Amino acid sequence: MATGERQIAETITATLNGRAITAPAGTSVAAVIMMHDAHCRIGVYGEPRGPLCGMGICMECCATVDGVEHVRTCQTLLRDGMEIVTR
Repeated sequence: MATGERQIAETITATLNGRAITAPAGTSVAAVIMMHDAHCRIGVYGEPRGPLCGMGICMECCATVDGVEHVRTCQTLLRDGMEIVTR
């Protein structure tokens, strides 16, 4: 690759709450959720919640991924065809 040229990243296609989305390969599911203005879950007082710690400890980023509930999205990389459902 010559100086000044950019390498185009592979694009992944998935669904987020039934809507088709795309993101660069290597993107975490938590980042995809934030990039598309979604939230991971609703808190006990009705407030939207999203990723907090980014390392899988706080569980704020949990969502349903490919039918599996309570997946830590900050620790999960987006895969082609993945289905993500937030609560």
